[in-house]
Amino acid sequence: MTPKPGLEAAVSAYIAFYEELTPDSLVQLEALCAQAVRFRDPFNDVTGVAAYRAILARMFEDVAAPRFEVIDRALSGRVAYLRWDFSFQPRKGGAPWRIEGMSEVHFDDRDRVAAHLDHWDSGSQFYGRLPLLRHAIGFIRKRLAVKPP
Repeated sequence: MTPKPGLEAAVSAYIAFYEELTPDSLVQLEALCAQAVRFRDPFNDVTGVAAYRAILARMFEDVAAPRFEVIDRALSGRVAYLRWDFSFQPRKGGAPWRIEGMSEVHFDDRDRVAAHLDHWDSGSQFYGRLPLLRHAIGFIRKRLAVKPP
């Protein structure tokens, strides 16, 4: 099934929104998303444009220089799969962080985002980097790993 041109344009516009994301650009969510949009990541599961916008606004408070880069995309029916890199600088200093992930973005019949579901490994890419949890997670991973024969 070949996606219609409007859907392709909607996917491209959504990618451009994320790659050019600033606090001032958050108002664009109103035009890109359905009012009852669902956003889910390892930390949040919310419904509605206002709640989604609040999560992105909080990101700008929590980290410095956040940047998304969409590395690849695929479209299946009305669902876009976006592979991305997210980089940022912790506000309290330290080395820059980079997180790799995938977003499953569902579009409604008006080519608006109905759901944005993020998939990424928060264990190794986030919790495993926190000083208090790093050793505990390393221990658990070592215990669960299959050892080759």
